[in-house]
Amino acid sequence: MDPVQAVQVAQQTAGFASFLAQSDAIGKTLLLILVLMSIATWYLIVTKAISVALEKRRIARFLEVFWNAPSITAVQAHLEEHHPEDPFSHLAWHAITASRHHQQHGTNKLNEAGSTGDFLTRAMRRVIDEDTTRLESGLTVLASVGSTAPFIGLFGTVWGVYHALIAIGLSGQGTLDKVAGPVGEALIMTALGLAVAIPAVLAYNAFVRSNRLVLARLDAFAHDLYSLLTTGSHVTATNAASGDAAGQAPMKLATAAGEGI
Repeated sequence: MDPVQAVQVAQQTAGFASFLAQSDAIGKTLLLILVLMSIATWYLIVTKAISVALEKRRIARFLEVFWNAPSITAVQAHLEEHHPEDPFSHLAWHAITASRHHQQHGTNKLNEAGSTGDFLTRAMRRVIDEDTTRLESGLTVLASVGSTAPFIGLFGTVWGVYHALIAIGLSGQGTLDKVAGPVGEALIMTALGLAVAIPAVLAYNAFVRSNRLVLARLDAFAHDLYSLLTTGSHVTATNAASGDAAGQAPMKLATAAGEGI
């Protein structure tokens, strides 16, 4: 580290240390709140980023299994062996279970009233609502931090400037060199507030966009799944390449035409 950088670091350390020394209980409390907000923000950013990445892989694997399955029964067997871990497999499991239950037991309760399609629609909407709530967990914290941290920092700055001006007035030294130091140190709270708020706002926008894309795909998948369960699914044999022998082509679910949710 060259001498210039060493002096700059020393000045920054001295300025922040001086700010802490001059702060009263309210100033230190505001600083502690900003620190806790920053810890919560970065914890949510890291954990949700990992969760989103893992969920994308699980969704891709399940959709590949689902659309290459020979029948809904095969999908149900797969889900019984592999516990649903993503919104798509979760929706498929509950939709298939609800459809089979209504077909076998009919209407025995008020929440089972209506046709199979009506009962299936209610079950799928309930699952989608649950997954939406799960996907949005933690976003309220990020939004709250992003909207309040700058004002907490600003309040800390105003409080620090107030005390700095009182101290300067009592000392009777109101020259610029005496005013600039304490006031500049008080502005540290504004910088800290922005440093806490900006990552929270950026992360919130990124996660909201990711959730919107997942829910849009989930809604489209729900329509396809509803059609398969209400109108039935049929199996088509398609050749992976020209020249495949008959009966050796992969079997895939073909979506039957049906009404949407």
